Amino acid sequence: MRVVAQNGRLVVDPTATLPGRGAWLTPSIDAFESAVKRRAFRRALRLDSEPDVDELRAYLTRIVPPRPIATTEQAERHMDN
Repeated sequence: MRVVAQNGRLVVDPTATLPGRGAWLTPSIDAFESAVKRRAFRRALRLDSEPDVDELRAYLTRIVPPRPIATTEQAERHMDN
């Protein structure tokens, strides 16, 4: 999904038509958290400061289903393989 910075915050650009430099992000919480940790949005969008990512985090939380939590039995079975 494409995101752009507007007024210091990141917003989703679902049609990829908003003006300005955009950055592409895999629509997952893991990819988002990794990008925030690496400060990738600031670099990719050539910003002077870190953008506000709260709106993008809320959007991803709404659209991405939560990861299933493995039961102890499932985790043990996975570790044995």
